[in-house]
Amino acid sequence: MKNLSVKIAGLTWKNPVTVASGTFGSGREYAQYMDINRLGAITTKGVAPVPWPGNRTPRVAESYGGMLNSIGLQNAGVEQFIANDIDFFRKIDPLVIVNVCGHKIEEYCDVAQRLSQEDGIDMLELNVSCPNVSEGGVQFGTNWKLTERVVREVRKVTGLPLIVKLTPNVTDIEVIAKAAEGAGAGALSMINTLFGMRIDINRRRPVLGNTFGGVSGPAIKPVALRCVYQVARCTKIPIIGMGGIMTGEDAIEFMMAGATAVAVGTANFANPRATIDVLEGIENFMDKNGITDINSIIGAAL
Repeated sequence: MKNLSVKIAGLTWKNPVTVASGTFGSGREYAQYMDINRLGAITTKGVAPVPWPGNRTPRVAESYGGMLNSIGLQNAGVEQFIANDIDFFRKIDPLVIVNVCGHKIEEYCDVAQRLSQEDGIDMLELNVSCPNVSEGGVQFGTNWKLTERVVREVRKVTGLPLIVKLTPNVTDIEVIAKAAEGAGAGALSMINTLFGMRIDINRRRPVLGNTFGGVSGPAIKPVALRCVYQVARCTKIPIIGMGGIMTGEDAIEFMMAGATAVAVGTANFANPRATIDVLEGIENFMDKNGITDINSIIGAAL
């Protein structure tokens, strides 16, 4: 009998597969296409203290080996999120991770504190790494002092386990990771998108309305693997690896690089069942190689 359960920030996931924030709505949107109850966890879109309109259009563009997005964390705000989604979360089996965003540290704290008052939420993911908001967002994740401060302040207002989502758009991701760990993060999720752009050569203008956007998909997988490998060597908390995961084999690579769990993102747009395909791919790899406990491969390449 195979054991696929993993432990992250004190909580047991029945298997190591979740979704990347912003690619799966709140889970309900995909429930008609696949059995979301098979996942280890659901990670929601970003939630802010008040409604955010997002960036001007166009906000999505294809690129070789992936896509660009400049959504700008559009969301209806924490109160609407609670009204619309909490009842759904209480009825599903996977753990629920809510992605929290803000322009200021106080906003992160407000959302975290409000969400902590509701049953049905298991973990919080602090989005300190989004490149598509004009203030806040990635600024917190590129300065270790700001990362440390936002994690420390949010840690004061919630008892829920904290996952901190890291950006690759830094000189030294190890410094940022250690700052988050030292301030009270229970786990890290990495990586968020790379900063990029496209130009429409016929219009002689940037393709995206916001000029720049986040690059995701298979093209960024080598960068993501390198980041996970680096951080796994310098921190002691679990890592949720993401960045171009399309198959079970991709997921196994991330786990061997040091990730305890994985998140599927861009693949969901091309294949609504991508998460199930990845999970089944992990199971097939274990069967083929006589692996009975998924934990035995975590960090195998370190």
